[in-house]
Amino acid sequence: MNTSVSLSYNQYGYPTGAPKYASLTADDPGPFVWTLLDTMTGTVQASGKTIPAFIDSLSGSRLHRADFSFFTRPGTYRIRIGEKESDPFIISKDLYAALTHDALHFFYLMRSGIELAEAYAGKTWARPASHVSDADIRAFAGTDAQGKKWDSFPFKINGSGGWYDAGDFGKYVVNGGISVWTLQNAFESSPQAFSDGDLPIPENGNGIPDILDETRWELEFMLRMQIPQGNALSGMVFHKLHDRKWSGVPATLPTYIDNNNDMQDGAAWGRYVYEPTTAATLNLAACAAQAARLWSPYDRSFAERCLTAAERAWKAAGANPVLIAGNVPGEGGGNYDDTEIQDEWYWAACELYATTGRAEYEQFIRSSTYFASFPGLHDNRAASMSWADTAALGSITLAIAETSLSKTERDRIRNQIVQTAARYEAIQAASGFGIPMDASGFVWGSNSVTLNNAIIMALAYDISGDPRYLAAVSRTMDYILGYNGLRKSFVSGYGTDSLTHPHHRVWANDPAAGYPPPPPGALCGGPNAQIQDPAAAQWELAKRPIPYRYIDDIGSYATNEVAINWNAPLAWVASFLDQAYRA
Repeated sequence: MNTSVSLSYNQYGYPTGAPKYASLTADDPGPFVWTLLDTMTGTVQASGKTIPAFIDSLSGSRLHRADFSFFTRPGTYRIRIGEKESDPFIISKDLYAALTHDALHFFYLMRSGIELAEAYAGKTWARPASHVSDADIRAFAGTDAQGKKWDSFPFKINGSGGWYDAGDFGKYVVNGGISVWTLQNAFESSPQAFSDGDLPIPENGNGIPDILDETRWELEFMLRMQIPQGNALSGMVFHKLHDRKWSGVPATLPTYIDNNNDMQDGAAWGRYVYEPTTAATLNLAACAAQAARLWSPYDRSFAERCLTAAERAWKAAGANPVLIAGNVPGEGGGNYDDTEIQDEWYWAACELYATTGRAEYEQFIRSSTYFASFPGLHDNRAASMSWADTAALGSITLAIAETSLSKTERDRIRNQIVQTAARYEAIQAASGFGIPMDASGFVWGSNSVTLNNAIIMALAYDISGDPRYLAAVSRTMDYILGYNGLRKSFVSGYGTDSLTHPHHRVWANDPAAGYPPPPPGALCGGPNAQIQDPAAAQWELAKRPIPYRYIDDIGSYATNEVAINWNAPLAWVASFLDQAYRA
């Protein structure tokens, strides 16, 4: 008998009504006897034999799966398969309430330009206001890594606020865009799930759902990145804001950085906004238009400000349709370059149409090829949406928002979402570890690919009522929380072997040096087929099967970084599951 056996399961637990699987990796033909044990008493609560062995095609592992979905009694349990026994996990009706809270609180802890007070951040993550000088910042002028010369602008920008994008100190409009949209869509899809008082944030108690207050913090930054009226390229939006040079890892968040207006290209450090782009401009148009309809019942003045900015951005993008991000300045921040932006045009038009109902936007939508087919349905892409691929966001809005589209047209979009979800569910069913994507999805940030696919399956459940889609969403979260070949929970604080050393300048998990551990509820990028950082090369991840190419190492930015556009779908899916299984 092969004694090299391993157990995979959702290390946090399972909702009472959800499917419940654990698996043993072993070369033996099986079957194995499994037992479910009450942690407090040690008594057997359920037992059976593993279902026929399954060879996982992506990893090549032979899995022996215990299916205890029928067991619904709340409590704390261990599962034993053969001679291997799990650590304790929970079965509970409201299992994902805490994860929803923590995944959303992540965004407050990523805020820039504001003191994180102990009352809201906790003693461990409290800190002074950081990068306050972003409120008075100039545009980069100089030569980029590709040799292109960039001129500055005769004015400064107030780039204060917003969320740090990931493990670095950069702030990016295009990645902020999909993050804001995802959280705002979570609210628009299920407003009853969110309220004022949900989160420990300064805006708590103002009569506005906290999820909207939090997204407003980023949206205000995006609005400030729009070039003011009376200037060249008025209405366009600066693409990003970050340091001239990469900071060290880890690094102390500076409370002030002198931008030194006399610095020229090649200075050792400095902080700048970088060129306006059509993609960033359309991201603002889309998110601000979406915000306008959501904020109207709470703050009409802010809603009107958002809509005005969105329509200014739409017109400015029309006048400057091909401003594409360059490799500027080649270091100090990510490019987030996007050379194909027809999807952003469609997305922005959908949001503006859903908010205003104006014929201009409706006509643009109808002329777009994206209106005919939902992304991911016929093109077999790994996921329907990402920061660089946003057409699905527009179609989702058309599917859920009240517009003047005919019922036939709306039903067509909704049916296409269900068909796309069916494709993801079929891929998941063929995966030993319940992963709703094929090998092509193991990219930088693969965990967000799985969760974005889970959003599509959750929408399919809302549309169709078919319980297999709810089960598929739950199984996706199982994968994220430990039911995988690595037996690793990719979410900090959730599971006995969870994320502890993310690639993050501050959450470096070295308290003696002043660097706290990650807060609970932070999601890392996950396995990446490409070897794109020195730590991945040092650990020889290329020798592992693709789903195992991950390392919980602060140096592995291509597998172990955290990011706002990854935590946003985590919060969306956790909230969905919490609501679905509480019902």
